[in-house]
Amino acid sequence: MKFISWNLNGINSTVKKGLIEFMNSEDADFYLFQETKTNSERADPKLLDITDYEAFWSSAEEKGYSGILSYVKNKPLSIINGIGVERFDEEGRVLILEYEQFYLINAYFVNAGRNLERLEDKQWFNNEFLSVCENLRKKKPLIIGGDFNVAHEEIDLANPASNQHNAGFTIEEREWFSLFLENGYIDTFREFEKDGEKYTYWTYRYNARSKNIGWRIDYWVISDELKSRLKQSFRLENVMGSDHCPIALIMDL
Repeated sequence: MKFISWNLNGINSTVKKGLIEFMNSEDADFYLFQETKTNSERADPKLLDITDYEAFWSSAEEKGYSGILSYVKNKPLSIINGIGVERFDEEGRVLILEYEQFYLINAYFVNAGRNLERLEDKQWFNNEFLSVCENLRKKKPLIIGGDFNVAHEEIDLANPASNQHNAGFTIEEREWFSLFLENGYIDTFREFEKDGEKYTYWTYRYNARSKNIGWRIDYWVISDELKSRLKQSFRLENVMGSDHCPIALIMDL
């Protein structure tokens, strides 16, 4: 099975940059999109004409903000929208689809903010997210794709020294991600790629992408029961349309 996750930074604008054509060419079984910034009522009509997939939206109440969308070829057994905390769920951050062999989680983590004004919020969200994952995992394994808004290690961003106290690289965020993995989860990309300079996000400013001044903040994470089923995890770094690139996961399921 092929899974693709992508922070689109506005799905309607990405449609104009070739999103539908990208989906058709990749022919993945599952697409998890983050930061859609819209809902099904305000979406580009082309998104509603995709017939090979079922669409599941979790949109923010605030217009033009956050939101996630999952396109799937196979209908899930059940759907859970959110983590049960209203102030996060109204931002459209987590969508859980249950399948026979696994739960598939689309996640868009809180950004700690330019002045770390949401760092405490993010810590709360992180802890609630882990609790939800642990409860689900009692029933079946997890496949989690999305924008975690954290560069875990120094090799996961271009300028670690100057970002020690910036959102996405604070010690609090990094320690939580370490804790998360220690609970029996696998950063699948690192199973195949040990080197640095492999990023998934580049600011639109300063020609950052052409200079490869980026961050790896988008992940495919699986619970370790699925490790033997893991076949590939990689970036599609040359795909344009957003300030993030898509990331892909291949599982033998």
